[in-house]
Amino acid sequence: MNTFLILVIIALIAMTVVTLVRGIAAFLQSTREDLERPESSGPSAMQLKQNKLMFRRIMFQAAAIGVVAILLSMSQK
Repeated sequence: MNTFLILVIIALIAMTVVTLVRGIAAFLQSTREDLERPESSGPSAMQLKQNKLMFRRIMFQAAAIGVVAILLSMSQK
């Protein structure tokens, strides 16, 4: 069971890194127009994509922390 949980942690870390890189790439694609547009126009499509990727990264990190907590609680028994 420990081996399975370690593999799950590794997979979650990999997904976190991939999502982080995709989010950075989306951030770098932001144009000056996106940055200088008025606040009242709402978020651009690229800003929405960045937000979605950030949320996914946080979810992967939370899942990895949860699996680590499960692994630690199992090792203390």
